[in-house]
Amino acid sequence: MNPKRCDEYDYINFLVAAQKSYSCLEASRVQPTHAHAPAHDAITRCLHSMNPDNDALWQEAEPMLEKGKGLLVLDDSTLDKPYAQKIPLVYRHC
Repeated sequence: MNPKRCDEYDYINFLVAAQKSYSCLEASRVQPTHAHAPAHDAITRCLHSMNPDNDALWQEAEPMLEKGKGLLVLDDSTLDKPYAQKIPLVYRHC
């Protein structure tokens, strides 16, 4: 079995530094060039192998909530919203 070519910190560092494109293909393109640089499929496998950490997400979101006033809805889908004219913080994906 071959060793992993990237870990979650490689992708996290990419997300911190990225300004426009956040794809695995872009992440592989900006990696330092060496013989074992990760390709986009290595980054995709790494992301699929990680278990989601609900506790970490809650620690980030909890200070921003007013408990007892509303709902917290997480929607990471990129589906068309044909009846929405403008949704804050939502941008067109190309």
